[in-house]
Amino acid sequence: MKTDEIWKVSTGKGVKVAVIDSGVNPETPSLKGQVLTDEVPRTVAYGATDDYDGHGTTMAELIVGTGAGGGLKGLAPGARIVPYRIVFTDVLKDKAEISKTPSPAEAIRAAADSDAKIINMSFGSPGDNSEVESAVKYAQSKGKLMFASVGNDAERKSLIGYPAAYPYVVGVAASDESGKVAKFSEYGNYVDLAAPGIDMPGWCDATFRSYCDQGGTSAATALTSASAALIWSAHPDWTANQVLASLIDTAGRDWARDDPSVYLGYGLIRPRKVLMDEDFKPVPPGTDPLAKENATGVLDESGDPVASTTSPSPQPPKGTKDTSDDQSSTAAFDTGTSDNTTLWVTLGAAAVVLAIGGGAVAVIRSRRRA
Repeated sequence: MKTDEIWKVSTGKGVKVAVIDSGVNPETPSLKGQVLTDEVPRTVAYGATDDYDGHGTTMAELIVGTGAGGGLKGLAPGARIVPYRIVFTDVLKDKAEISKTPSPAEAIRAAADSDAKIINMSFGSPGDNSEVESAVKYAQSKGKLMFASVGNDAERKSLIGYPAAYPYVVGVAASDESGKVAKFSEYGNYVDLAAPGIDMPGWCDATFRSYCDQGGTSAATALTSASAALIWSAHPDWTANQVLASLIDTAGRDWARDDPSVYLGYGLIRPRKVLMDEDFKPVPPGTDPLAKENATGVLDESGDPVASTTSPSPQPPKGTKDTSDDQSSTAAFDTGTSDNTTLWVTLGAAAVVLAIGGGAVAVIRSRRRA
């Protein structure tokens, strides 16, 4: 990343990033003064600063952490976080807490109505939800730039991931230090960009006593959101389309620009290539760099559109523990996946979980290359 060079040009100052996650603890040393708790609307404020897992706080630190007190220094330490809490069902079991906590759709809509330019969603689901899709469209109409993790279950079964698969949401995969896709990073036509996601430090749990080696597409998503904040800070008059297009145009890849990979999308983020180029020319403000994907939506293997539904989300097959920590989501309150490091959030109302084992279908577009 060459952050020392980047920070001479931009630290993300003036840009707000909405982090929709398990909550954000603003009292960790590296987040003091970095979290705008008073900008969360009352209707969705419950638990926003009470992180019951440590995941949301880790994402916030990867984006805006100052490094104070031996904590994480984020990629965009001049930016600020607006926190929103949703339910991760493998962690939050208390029904009273669950009932008070906003749904993802409510959080997305609230973020859309805020001053935040970027919405970070380090969670995903193999199940679609019409309310979340509607909220995403609303956020896009408000000029927000949305990033979501594609998931960490590729070694078992690569499932279509929402909200990353929705139009106008940028799906982020994880890479290793050599730039290759991480073995756990899920793949498909909804992968748009990639960022480092191996051996990233993160809070071990909600006690906030120590960091552990973690990683996953969650961390990659946070770094991508931070990269967008750096660019938007340096070019405050740009639109979401222009910021995203700059990340896509400068992404590291050894394949054709118009032939994105199912594993790494348009390539590895390189914000330095935008920030250090005084002659960089953005696309016209209204040019959508993902116009083809956004117009078509997700297609199944036969080339037909995948219908929107509020049906219960399928439960992924159980597997052995890996080093990824990404949050995934489901429409049920209890997924029973305690032996899996993948965590789940509620997308909608409580529903019965359908365990289908390996019967889930990986959804990819035929135009995407391997």
